Amino acid sequence: MPEGVEPELLELSADEQRLAELGYKQELHRSWSGFSNFAISFSIISILAGCFTTFQVGWNNGGPMAIAWGWPIVSAFILVIGLCMSELVSAFPTSGGIYWWASKLGGAKAGYYTGWLNLIGLLAIDASVAYGCATFTDLTLGTFSASWASHYSLTRVFVIFVIVLFLVALVNIFSSHLLAVLNNISVWWHVAGAVAVVAILWLVPNHHASVSSVFTHTVNNTGFFNGSTHGFGFLLYVLPISVILTQYTITGYDASAHLSEETKSAANSAARGIWQSIFYSAIGGWILLLSFLFAVQDQAGVTKGGGLIQVIFGQALTSKWAGTVLLISAAGQFFCTVACMTSTTRMLYAFSRDGAVPGGQYWSRLSSKRVPVYGVIVSAVIAVIITLPALVKVDINGAPSPVAFVAVVSIGVIGLYVAFAIPIFLRWKAGANFTPGRWTLGAKYKWMCLVAVIEIAVTSIVALFPTSPGGVPFNKAFAWKFVNYTPIVVLGALALLWLWWHLSVKNWFTGPKTTVDLPVGMTAADEIRAEHRHRGASTPDPV
Repeated sequence: MPEGVEPELLELSADEQRLAELGYKQELHRSWSGFSNFAISFSIISILAGCFTTFQVGWNNGGPMAIAWGWPIVSAFILVIGLCMSELVSAFPTSGGIYWWASKLGGAKAGYYTGWLNLIGLLAIDASVAYGCATFTDLTLGTFSASWASHYSLTRVFVIFVIVLFLVALVNIFSSHLLAVLNNISVWWHVAGAVAVVAILWLVPNHHASVSSVFTHTVNNTGFFNGSTHGFGFLLYVLPISVILTQYTITGYDASAHLSEETKSAANSAARGIWQSIFYSAIGGWILLLSFLFAVQDQAGVTKGGGLIQVIFGQALTSKWAGTVLLISAAGQFFCTVACMTSTTRMLYAFSRDGAVPGGQYWSRLSSKRVPVYGVIVSAVIAVIITLPALVKVDINGAPSPVAFVAVVSIGVIGLYVAFAIPIFLRWKAGANFTPGRWTLGAKYKWMCLVAVIEIAVTSIVALFPTSPGGVPFNKAFAWKFVNYTPIVVLGALALLWLWWHLSVKNWFTGPKTTVDLPVGMTAADEIRAEHRHRGASTPDPV
């Protein structure tokens, strides 16, 4: 034993012991508390982001009724998904998260597809949230400057978008501890900010919409079925698209899993982080959305304005009050982007560590501060590339339509949720052979896992729908600028992944690679203790 080293320093914490059992050394800095783990998922869900930026998806595809009733219904299904994932992260608290679970339960092929879908979804979420932040930053500046507002520019918004990504990348590169602090602040910003927005929307306007108009009024602003809000076309095609508002907003909670290697008491804390972030966001988001709907002064005016949330603020509030609400949202969206980037880079780190990503030796390389710097940089660059179509102006029915933004949102929804569905299904299939962690569903997994998979299948199909007649192939009004390019990206990516698997990957990819080399008769924990002794007994973080 090295001179001056206390014997207890050679003992592993419970977290390090469990990580060693899963085959990994403690390389990332385990400095996150249970609250910080909850905070990052709560920040990524961000009701100050999704409820604002995708409000028009709900309005245009069903109207107030679709939003008022759809949010709580879809939220309940998402909570079931989250509870299933909580059980999985408790059993397998590793940075690989979703990908690692699928590999453990279904083999290398299941892990390969899950990992790539998860990564694609996370990259799309990075892009969509950062673009939303840029949009609302631009709108905020417009409320304080008439000349700024009168010269709206897609190019200007895109430049702000790039600046947001640059700042977020710097924050992520700087310090893991700073990230935890920012995410803790973010929780309170979201809570206080949402309360402030709700108060403003209830106290400032002179008039509020009636209960019946909020819960029964329907809208079809898509151009499909001649704008009808009746019949099977509306019920089976238009109305289902409104679920993207909820499905997109309440996502990204897998961050609690990706940060589990950096969280103390991860088997419990990460599990709670997932389901609690969903539960509290669902309640807060519904209150916020109802406040938007009751603040509407002119429903026809909102519809004519493309269902955009800023139209409601313009009707109900003075420019200063509207600017305050937009500023609260923009700041919340910045916090959300920071958290999204953190989650993405940890997943990229783990997937690259196992050799599944080209150039993985760079994306899994850690700086002296134990941050995957190159992974942060490449994530930001990819976010810029996939959002380039947002530079093309699109109007539908005379109103501005963010087709490219909705497409990026849909890519994120499909990528993440299909990735969630694979290990959830495999856990259901494993049945009693699955060994749960400290947090478990018990026998309830039998129906909860099936409900989760079915919900994901339905919403993923909906996310592929064309969002306007001009985006339907062979339609006389067809133009590429109207196309929901989600199917092109998702199905194209799956085709490439399938081809790469059969031509190359299946011959060398074996799933998660352990970072513990075990001599015969030695456990992973023994090997790590031996390394501590060799290094001079580096002190593991206490739980």
